Amino acid sequence: MTVEQALKQGRALLKESNIDNYSAEALWLLENRLGINSAGILAKGGAQITPEQEADYDNDLRLRISGVPVQYITGKWDFYGRSFFVGEGVLIPRPETEILAEESLRLIKEKASPVVIDLCAGTGCIGLTVALERPDARVYLVEKYDPALSFLRKNAEGVPNAEIIKGDVLDTAFLKALPLADLIISNPPYIKTGEIPALQREVSFEPETALDGGEDGLEFYRAIAGAGFECPVIVECGEDQGESVKAIFGGGYILRDYFGLDRIVIREGDLK
Repeated sequence: MTVEQALKQGRALLKESNIDNYSAEALWLLENRLGINSAGILAKGGAQITPEQEADYDNDLRLRISGVPVQYITGKWDFYGRSFFVGEGVLIPRPETEILAEESLRLIKEKASPVVIDLCAGTGCIGLTVALERPDARVYLVEKYDPALSFLRKNAEGVPNAEIIKGDVLDTAFLKALPLADLIISNPPYIKTGEIPALQREVSFEPETALDGGEDGLEFYRAIAGAGFECPVIVECGEDQGESVKAIFGGGYILRDYFGLDRIVIREGDLK
C-alpha cells in the first residue's frame, strides 16, 4: 500500500464512522505513524509503507472510530507553537486556552523575574509556555493527580525555571502556603457535575477529575478566591460563567474567545 492509498483509506473509514474532522484526523494519524509532516505525506504519496506501518495505522483508525481522542492516540498535541505529551489521565490542551497563556504573558510583560503559579496544571501547557517564553520567570506548576503528574513531569523536562508541586487546589491551607506570586494562573475543572454524562463521546475519555467543577461548576474558583491572593489572578471559565466567576473574585473583567463566548476572567491585583 502506498502513502496516498493509506491516507485515502483512512479518510474513508473515519468519514463512514461520522468523525467530523475525518480528513485532518486521518492525516494526523498517518503523519504520526510515518514520522513525517503533511508536506512529506504529499511528497511521498507514491512511496510504499511497510506492513507494520499499515497495521499500526489501521489500529489507530480503529481506536479513533471507537471514540478515543486523536490526541491520546498520537500521544502529543500542539499548544502555543510547541508539542506537549498527552494521554489517558490528563486533559487535552484546547486552542482557546492559548488565550489564557497569551494574556498571562501580557500581564507579566513589564515585571522582571516574575514568580508565576499555575494551579490545576495538567499537562503544564500553560505554565510551561510562560516559563519557556519568559526564561527569567520562576513558574510553579500545581497538580494533584498522579496520572496527570506523569505527563507534567515529562513535559517539564529541560525547563529549568519550572518547578512541580503536588497539591490540592481545594485545600485552602495548601494554597496559602504557596510561594508569594506575581501572577496566579488556572484552567480549573469547571463543568457542572450533572452535565458530565452528556458531554460528547471524546470528552468522556478525559479524566473526570479534570472536568468536574462541582454542582455549579464554580467550586475551584471559590477555592482560589478564598486563598486571598493579592496579585493578579487569571482563569479560564465556561462559556456562560464569566459574570459568576467575576463576582466570586470581587471584580475584574471578562475576555471572550474566537466564538465570542466567555473564556477568561482577570482579577487585577498588585505585582509584588
